[in-house]
Amino acid sequence: MGFTDKVEHKAEELKGAAKEKYGDATDNERIEAEGAAERAAAKAKQAGDHVKDAGRNVREAFDR
Repeated sequence: MGFTDKVEHKAEELKGAAKEKYGDATDNERIEAEGAAERAAAKAKQAGDHVKDAGRNVREAFDR
């Protein structure tokens, strides 16, 4: 997983969190829900990044 992908996923998470807070502040449930969904999707991508990194680390440990 590249560094740029990790940065993009973190930016998506922050964007979703901001959207969620904006929706909460303006009592707009639709925007709040969209933000929560975007944040959750970004967290899932980040979890995938961690799994890929762990797999790569295990593979590298056995290659030594």
